Amino acid sequence: MLHLRMLPLLTLVVSFLIDAGEARPNVLLVVSDDLNCSLACYGAVGMRTPAIDALAARGVRFERAYCQFPLCNPSRASFLSGLRPDRTQIRDNARPLRTVLPDVVTLPQAFRRAGYRTVRIGKLYHYGVPAQIGTSGLDDAPSWDEVVNPRGRDKEAEPRITTLSPGQFGGTLSWLAEDGADEEFTDGVAATAAVAKLAELKDRPFFLAVGFYRPHTPYVAPKPWFAHYPLDGIVLAEPRLTADNPASVPKQALASGKAEQAAMSDDQRRQAIQAYRASISHMDSQLARVLAALDANGLAANTVVVFTSDHGYHLGEHGLWQKQSLFEESARVPLIIAGPGISAGGQACGRPAELVDLYPTLCALCRVAPADGLSGFSLLPQLRDVTAPGRTTAFTMVMRGKNQAGRSLRSERWRYTEWDDGKAGSELYDHDSDAQERRNLAGDPAHAATVAELKTLLAAERGR
Repeated sequence: MLHLRMLPLLTLVVSFLIDAGEARPNVLLVVSDDLNCSLACYGAVGMRTPAIDALAARGVRFERAYCQFPLCNPSRASFLSGLRPDRTQIRDNARPLRTVLPDVVTLPQAFRRAGYRTVRIGKLYHYGVPAQIGTSGLDDAPSWDEVVNPRGRDKEAEPRITTLSPGQFGGTLSWLAEDGADEEFTDGVAATAAVAKLAELKDRPFFLAVGFYRPHTPYVAPKPWFAHYPLDGIVLAEPRLTADNPASVPKQALASGKAEQAAMSDDQRRQAIQAYRASISHMDSQLARVLAALDANGLAANTVVVFTSDHGYHLGEHGLWQKQSLFEESARVPLIIAGPGISAGGQACGRPAELVDLYPTLCALCRVAPADGLSGFSLLPQLRDVTAPGRTTAFTMVMRGKNQAGRSLRSERWRYTEWDDGKAGSELYDHDSDAQERRNLAGDPAHAATVAELKTLLAAERGR
């Protein structure tokens, strides 16, 4: 693994030497909240996501990108600091990053120190949705020169929202097809602010971070988007693993399920999925406005654009909804990078990637000095050749209670997971033959050598 650990440093050195005389690119970092890979460019049939698809057509789409913790605050604290959750010690939605790491140099802060104008619009660090919409939540002041906290008509519509838990909207499934134009909703307000900011910043280096709120529950979007996803065309996921498998799956693997979700009718399940998809398309339409402003201001050729999400999302797979599992739907994220310095545009990369890789990657592309001791590796080699060597595995973890951790590795073929260091069970799934992770092979003697190899790799990754 020594050669991989040296990749970020070597990439930075080469980048500085070759490009020292050129103007440094800008950065547009776009983070969608609670978005899985339900996008047309990732093969989702029937999804209407033209802006994201167009970005993928000119950038690199990472097929095996993973969050480090499938919960908002731990994930965002991780990739914005460039440190995995075992190092940030942020494992819930309550602790601001600097209460644990007061001297951390965050990704945007590194750019700020390098002379970039850093601006946040919307949710980048954690704050509760929808309760804290319009506030700064757990934001990190040293990261930004300027912040904008948008608030739209979806916030005012809460009394009309359908919810599985009366009075709750953010932590449970809830949805609403609302009147009004896209620009009136919180993501529309955010996009409008981003468009204005791009015109203002076009003559100086900038790091603009735009955090969209959808499709995070409550799935509130303008009514016309719902019509694109008729209920009778929605195919429900099978609610459980195969009949002979649940006994071999550790209890903690399925512990993110909630009672009110298990009691949903099929009609409610279809309504929730329809609203989630409508919210994605609404968000995509606002991304389109931001990307159009890049072109209108002559910025597209010199701006690195990143589109991603803080974690994936279940829509009934394994009988689960939302996040906080270590199955593929929860751990995997969309990740698209486009712009200058990328020669593999329009291609898909099958190498594993982690969200913590964004920090060293953006620093390498923009010749900005990163903080020392980052957990991630630069993805610059894969941005120039999608088949270039890089990571062999990606790491994700989650907590059950305060003390029991689940840790998982995803290679190009396998997912291996341990609960409480294996004392509470383990899982092995072969993605070559079981992409839906329905057959746990961890106890199969025929796969003992694979388990042993991945167990050793997982132990080596702990704490890095």
